[in-house]
Amino acid sequence: MSQPTDVETTGRYLVLLDDKSVAAGAREMNRVAGISAASTADSATRAELAAADGVIFQDLGVAVVNATPDQVQQLTRAAEAPGPISVVEAERVVHAYTAPPDTDEAAAVDESVFTWGLQAVGANISSATGKGVRVAVLDTGFTVAHPDFAGRAVITQSFIKGETVDDAHGHGTHCIGSAAGPRQAASGGPGYGVAFEAEIYAGKVLSNQGSGTDSGILAGIEWAIANGCAVVSMSLGAAVRPGTPHSQIFEQAATRAMAKGTLIIAAAGNESNRPGKVAPVGHPANCPSILSVGAVDVKRAIAFFSCGTVDTVGQVDIVGPGVDVYSSWNSEDGGLGMHKRIQGTSMATPHVAGVAALLAEEHNARGWELWARLAQTARRLGLPSTDVGAGLVQAP
Repeated sequence: MSQPTDVETTGRYLVLLDDKSVAAGAREMNRVAGISAASTADSATRAELAAADGVIFQDLGVAVVNATPDQVQQLTRAAEAPGPISVVEAERVVHAYTAPPDTDEAAAVDESVFTWGLQAVGANISSATGKGVRVAVLDTGFTVAHPDFAGRAVITQSFIKGETVDDAHGHGTHCIGSAAGPRQAASGGPGYGVAFEAEIYAGKVLSNQGSGTDSGILAGIEWAIANGCAVVSMSLGAAVRPGTPHSQIFEQAATRAMAKGTLIIAAAGNESNRPGKVAPVGHPANCPSILSVGAVDVKRAIAFFSCGTVDTVGQVDIVGPGVDVYSSWNSEDGGLGMHKRIQGTSMATPHVAGVAALLAEEHNARGWELWARLAQTARRLGLPSTDVGAGLVQAP
């Protein structure tokens, strides 16, 4: 699905609070605008908190609030002055990134044992497995009964009000499969999972229709940090116009996650139509402290849909296999059996997340060190860095 170019918002607002004193920020919101907000530190009902009005994500120092125009003006004035409120932004609607189908390129590669994606990143010959590394995939949930994951301990949490974590869409299950699915599929077919012994955390931040909000993503990120996840994979976002500033709130959330050893990896977006149109990296992947992932095809050429570095706001940091990618699926939405081939930067992102888990296991690397190892070990492709960043991600 193509994301809208104009910003799609929810009518709520995100407020960045001083991370040294979140409580002071909460008091200031109440003082200047009469807004009271509950903290996630005070409740265990995170699915409800993610959809509620007036919620503070304590570990990130971010509040999501309903506010009248007058209250927004008062909060903005407070953010412009010294104090515990620093940024106010409109909350965006986000979507699962999908791309139009292409030719069956994988048919040119022997996939009888491993998918072309695993072969391209070298996961099929790596001795690393991701064991002991926690990987969170924030998406449309997970098909809990998928036979390829029988016996795997998958920790799940839904942040979509009224929906269980079970994936009626399929996108999340596909991404989880690429990041941490099996090397030998119980249901038959090639092995498709990069970090096949990683500990999977499936956070449902997008609905069964494939849409969600900034606050749902932030709730998922906070949950992943609280559970000690080294890697967060997000194949979602919103399109932006060239030159649109990145979200300061997501940038601060990412830096705070990094400080706690959690690397956030996000899809660059599928808005390009190369060679004629190269679209900018979308939100939130355009934040400097979020690793932005583009997509390449079987021939290691940039995928026609993959967003690129078109200005100084957001850049592609690395690329992964993103065309004609075979992985797990739910059987309810057009999949053949329990697997499906689809494409997009959404498919490239979990390959990078899986390799990040392998590197985290191999070197005990976290945060910025993990980012650096991904970039340093990437395969150079002889393509513009504006399209592929450091190159094609490679397993240790």
